[in-house]
Amino acid sequence: MTYERTDAGRGTLISNNSYACWLQYKKIANVAYEKKVKLFLETVVAAESSTVMETALEELQAAVSKMTGVHLEKSAEPPANHGIVLSTAAHFHQEEIIGRHVLAGLGADGYVIRSLATDRKKLLYLVGKTDKGVLYAVFHLLRLLQTEQPLEQVNIVENPRNPLRMINQWDNLDGTIERGYAGKSIFFENNKITANITRIKDYARLLSSVGINAISINNVNVFEAATKLITKQLLPDVAAVADIFRAYGITLFLSINYASPIQLGTLPTADPLDERVQQWWKEKASEIYRYIPDFGGFLVKADSEHRPGPFTYGRDHAEGANVLAEALKPYGGVVIWRCFVYNCLQDWRDRSTDRAKAAYDNFKPLDGEFLDNVILQVKNGPMDFQVREPVSPLLGAMKQTNQVLEFQIAQEYTGQQIDLCYLVPQWKEVLDFDTYAKGEGTTVKSIVSGSVYGFSHSGIAAVSNIGNDVNWTGNTLAQANLYGYGRLIWNPELAAEEIAEEWIVSTFGNEPLVTAMIREMLMESWSIYENYTAPLGIGWMVNPGHHYGPNVDGYEYAVWGTYHFADCHGIGVDRTTGSGTGYVSQYFSPNKEMYESLENCPEELLLFFHHVPYTHTLKSGETVIQHIYNTHFKGAAQVAWLIDKWRELEGKIDQERYENVLDRLQRQLKNAVEWRDIINTYFYRKSGIADEQNRTIY
Repeated sequence: MTYERTDAGRGTLISNNSYACWLQYKKIANVAYEKKVKLFLETVVAAESSTVMETALEELQAAVSKMTGVHLEKSAEPPANHGIVLSTAAHFHQEEIIGRHVLAGLGADGYVIRSLATDRKKLLYLVGKTDKGVLYAVFHLLRLLQTEQPLEQVNIVENPRNPLRMINQWDNLDGTIERGYAGKSIFFENNKITANITRIKDYARLLSSVGINAISINNVNVFEAATKLITKQLLPDVAAVADIFRAYGITLFLSINYASPIQLGTLPTADPLDERVQQWWKEKASEIYRYIPDFGGFLVKADSEHRPGPFTYGRDHAEGANVLAEALKPYGGVVIWRCFVYNCLQDWRDRSTDRAKAAYDNFKPLDGEFLDNVILQVKNGPMDFQVREPVSPLLGAMKQTNQVLEFQIAQEYTGQQIDLCYLVPQWKEVLDFDTYAKGEGTTVKSIVSGSVYGFSHSGIAAVSNIGNDVNWTGNTLAQANLYGYGRLIWNPELAAEEIAEEWIVSTFGNEPLVTAMIREMLMESWSIYENYTAPLGIGWMVNPGHHYGPNVDGYEYAVWGTYHFADCHGIGVDRTTGSGTGYVSQYFSPNKEMYESLENCPEELLLFFHHVPYTHTLKSGETVIQHIYNTHFKGAAQVAWLIDKWRELEGKIDQERYENVLDRLQRQLKNAVEWRDIINTYFYRKSGIADEQNRTIY
């Protein structure tokens, strides 16, 4: 992975550090450690040949050369005393080294890394259930080398928890990215697929290194130009992109427009029960698979935010999804149907109307009606990727329907990759949440892994945060979210701190002060962002359209007081069954009762579930209004603290990345101060209650 250019107008050379992300593979500085690992690096043998196996070999040879200076010779014979063996389980003929039961226990993408180290022998065995497993094992080994882990006693067995580990690009064919905060698309420009396939390959490397195995490359809001991705005009180029990802074990999907039969000028209708439409999709699927034999399938957003869907014809979501599933089924393809469905034009002032209820109300009655190659994609919360919201009650509620969980790596409502917000702790809270769907212990992570209900398809997807900026993510520290997403969905038991440290060391090297400082900054960042933005789970309050910065009543799908219902007496949305919208009834007991109760509701979600007076006292002894004042002053001060921490690293990080992050932190401080002043002023004027500490509120 290389990327060097001269910055226009400044004449400064952009280094490879920003572009390489966590695949730096710098020369190992620890001489003693390098001497030990070199004993394992004499030859490498690949027990079989395939495109993915060749990728694994290339990645291993290139990285070892960079880190140690050793050219790892490829051998046709197993190494006698020093070297590495790459093999699938089916072609591994030394079962006694690893154990037949261990190999038998490997899942489709699982692998084993085992060392055999004596005075005379230094051997490493990387054995995968498939060639994909071997590739993942290679990246794991390289991570061990980057973080300077000893190889003498390595005995690692890995199986990913989630079968589908997916990235959703929101890239448009004209090169723009919806909710893109790191430049333009790396896939599209001028309404066609880009010629820069090297960058696409480098992205595939990044994704594969953390275990991602599927990607949809275009925006779920599929407008007319992008509809052509499934035509002969563009399918050859799409197939070329699929070839790149295939070499890294990643399956390609496409987002489709439900009205494609109309938009492509073939039919006057897209009614899923019309035989002409059913035949059209079957022929279209056949055409796509001629170009891409291992095509993953379709990602669909329908009947939400002005996108077409089956509702137009009086059909339900199951009828809409099944016509696509029937077309894809002969080829092994699947339909991923997003559950982000609500009426964005409804009058939110009607307290019986509640956007939070929409996904459950639309899909729960259809449980069991979807074909087995349909997967419902459910956002982690009932609203829209807020800094704090409860777990969607739809997760686990449909026992006969495949589900995947949807996260957003792109920080649409969490700072847009200007403000620092490490999202792995938030995602872990979601995954660890006990739904009680099948009794105590029915966590979200167990549901989406497929283990609870035996789903035929399951896993996790997330909206990507990359663009064509040199460092991929705008803010260099936002790379931690992309890395962390892949590592967490592979193994949800990993600690957020552990993932952060892995990323820091792989990205910036083994300097202890750098590791400690950045780890602390990352781990504090989510709570800091929450402090100066949305109090106690109320959410939103953002500028219309672009969603960055405060605007208390400004969200574009809002009418007066939509998402906070603040008046001179109190604040919050009553979602109880006793006096509110009834949203809490969608949860299983005892969560239902917990959220219903003002006393037992988690305070970080208090205003999401309850409307309370400003004088309501929290467990801390603060009133709600004082909590709003205190957290917003605290959050802005904490951003200043982040800047101070980062300044301590000057000279310990290359200047390019140091300045990139410093610039973002300074912009974050401006944003935090604006949030502090606007939110505090708004609620001071609304409530008429002064700050107990007599700080300046305008």
